[in-house]
Amino acid sequence: MNYPENIAEKLGFDHIQRDISQACLSPMGAEFAAKMKFSTRHSVVTSWVTQVHEMKQIMAEHGGEWPQQDYYDLRAWFAPLSLEGHYLTPEDWRDWHRGLDILVQMIRFFTNLDAEKFPEIKRITQQYQAKETEMELDFRQIIPLIQELDRVFDVNGQIKETASPALGDLRRKRFAEEQNLRKKLDSYIQQAYKEGWVSKDFSLTLRNGRMVIPLAAEHKRKIKGFVQDESDTGKTVYLEPADALVLNNEIKSLESAERREIIQILSRLSDRVRPLVPMLAAWFQWLGVIDFVRAKAVWAIEHDAILPHIQATPHVKWRAARHPILEESLVKIGKKIKPLDITLDAQKRIMVVSGPNAGGKSVTLSTIGLLQYLFQAGCLVPVAEGSTMGFFDQIFLDMGDEQNLENELSTYSSHLSNMRYFLQHAQEKTLLLVDEFGTGTEPSLGGAIAESILEKLADKGSYGAINTHFGNLKSLADRKAGLFNAAMRYDTTHLEPQFILDMGKPGSSFAFEIAQKIGLPTQIIENARKKLGKNQVDFDKLLMETETEKQIWESKNSSLAAQLAQAERIKEQYSSLKQLLEEDQKRLLNSAKAEAKQLIKDANQKIEQTIREIKEKSAEKEATKAIRNTLTEFATEKLANPVKKNEPKPAPAKPIVGIIEVGSWVAIKQADGEGAVGQVLELKGKDAVVALGSIRSTIKLNRLEKAATPKAEKATRVAMKGIDMNSRMAQFTLTLDVRGKRGEEVYVILDQYMNDAILLGVPEVHILHGKGDGILRALVKEQLKRYREIKSVQDEHADRGGAGISIIQFK
Repeated sequence: MNYPENIAEKLGFDHIQRDISQACLSPMGAEFAAKMKFSTRHSVVTSWVTQVHEMKQIMAEHGGEWPQQDYYDLRAWFAPLSLEGHYLTPEDWRDWHRGLDILVQMIRFFTNLDAEKFPEIKRITQQYQAKETEMELDFRQIIPLIQELDRVFDVNGQIKETASPALGDLRRKRFAEEQNLRKKLDSYIQQAYKEGWVSKDFSLTLRNGRMVIPLAAEHKRKIKGFVQDESDTGKTVYLEPADALVLNNEIKSLESAERREIIQILSRLSDRVRPLVPMLAAWFQWLGVIDFVRAKAVWAIEHDAILPHIQATPHVKWRAARHPILEESLVKIGKKIKPLDITLDAQKRIMVVSGPNAGGKSVTLSTIGLLQYLFQAGCLVPVAEGSTMGFFDQIFLDMGDEQNLENELSTYSSHLSNMRYFLQHAQEKTLLLVDEFGTGTEPSLGGAIAESILEKLADKGSYGAINTHFGNLKSLADRKAGLFNAAMRYDTTHLEPQFILDMGKPGSSFAFEIAQKIGLPTQIIENARKKLGKNQVDFDKLLMETETEKQIWESKNSSLAAQLAQAERIKEQYSSLKQLLEEDQKRLLNSAKAEAKQLIKDANQKIEQTIREIKEKSAEKEATKAIRNTLTEFATEKLANPVKKNEPKPAPAKPIVGIIEVGSWVAIKQADGEGAVGQVLELKGKDAVVALGSIRSTIKLNRLEKAATPKAEKATRVAMKGIDMNSRMAQFTLTLDVRGKRGEEVYVILDQYMNDAILLGVPEVHILHGKGDGILRALVKEQLKRYREIKSVQDEHADRGGAGISIIQFK
């Protein structure tokens, strides 16, 4: 049994319970939410939390496929319907119609769920289907009833004329009689208009359920009939002419017959649903369970709660645990919660938490208690993946000021009463949570009693966490088996709490440091240090120095980690550049091979042509000489590869003073003063895009210096060769046709085409490779993978070529 009795309220569970209840769509679900409680049955809790986990998955995958509104509670009508002769009104049937329709849709959806994927949710539905079998009923019997309601009622819940043949006849007769009566009374009122007995704004009306005409009181004897009513002032009377009496009586008779027929229709409907009441009662209970589980899943989604690993024995291993109520409050003011990593196991069962006031100790205890209570009440918990939840038979909580004036108990007496209960009832499966352990009395006495109590609780094998400022309890945690120290992290530089739990070491209260920060006189602080004693001061000083050194080393480790990450990035960049260079080398080799093959082919064709022409000329001297000269010219133009010797090296560009702009000539700064020269094509913040010959490169502005425009026209042309943008733009087409080309040809042609496309900055191009056997298409697709500038590669629309054309979009 948990302690105290109001532990759910003290932990804040009632707040979460209220949120879940409000998330329910029906009173049935809210009733289940109101009954939520802590359970020690491992199988039951496991089933509960698994249901919520599965519901989260169902909502993510099938959220729009099942109704999540209009869960009408029809249970109030079940008892009256069990009595013979009782029937529902048309207004009642309007709610029944919608409620039964939603119920059938829900049953169908959850009946068709995959049992292997959602076993727990499926099991709930199958349990109620088993109840159906026991009652020899089937939920599908509800469907004809819904169809009957569709036939009887219109969309506004009114009974249709076609609900029964008798009702149709009665309504038609009544309508005919009303028309006859209206004509007769219209003739009377027209006469009254002419005679001035009534004003033009008067018309036929009903009084006492009978159709009458209004007349001025002084003219009521002008028409023979019966006065059914008069106005408040008495100036107007409502007269039923004598010859309208029979017609009105007939209409009243027909109305009574119509009401009797409607009662017969409603009674037949009620008789039809009466045998289904036991089944409906069971299914509406099922609907409440589904609604309740759905509400818990909604809460879990809103608070990023998950299903952790589950262990049947006492155990706490939580990663990034968050107090859901505190987190919700912080979000409203634009702040984030600091998650906690907490572990309690067989070796380290009770955590002694120390640290400064307002540092988060109480929040830590509240988080442990609330999350464990929440889990064993059947909810998912806000922790990170990889966490493990264990099971406890009871949770004992001692938190807050529990003065009891009625029983004359002080705060300390109340704490001792709680400790007495803990000592009497704690066992191995108890989770103890004690805030400000031992406070409320003289410190040395309170610390001694607290130490003795803590030793006994540790011997009982209990688990838990206590908060304290007492140094003797911190020392006990270091030497007593089952206990261990933990501290709330504190920024010793800025003297601010960091709300992070460090396990394995005690913490200081930082009383002197905090007093100094808020401006307490130095003399008072020093005097307090002397009064406290050297040992205690040295202990707190050692704790503070340890904390400071830890923060320094953590900062250095963080810096080192950043440097290592940067080194990894540089390594990746180097590997990427190396791969790119190797690919360029392969591309150049393939290009050279392709050109060589083409030259050999052209040379062979030229030689064969020459031999053929010589044979045709029958070896005539002049003709043979001319043909040989032609072959020599071809060899000189196509095959010769003259080597330029002693070609003068262009002088390095001299730097000049000035602002670097688009179009400026610049030189890359080098130690030897011979950096490459290029022209600025584009400026991007602190970078510049520079054309260095046929290469387009992005370089930091601080590595460039403005250079004079090259004087040698030839050198300019050579430097800018291949970057004649106007010429390339004029010659470039958005579609490249490589059909019929050999693999090595495609490699060279496609590479040059893609380089031009990237250089010109076109957004999209088309590669026409055809379908065929798919070899050429695969070759193109494989080569396109090398270009990082490509955003996507997809096939053309089927009507415009389909898989025979690849569309390339650039980033």
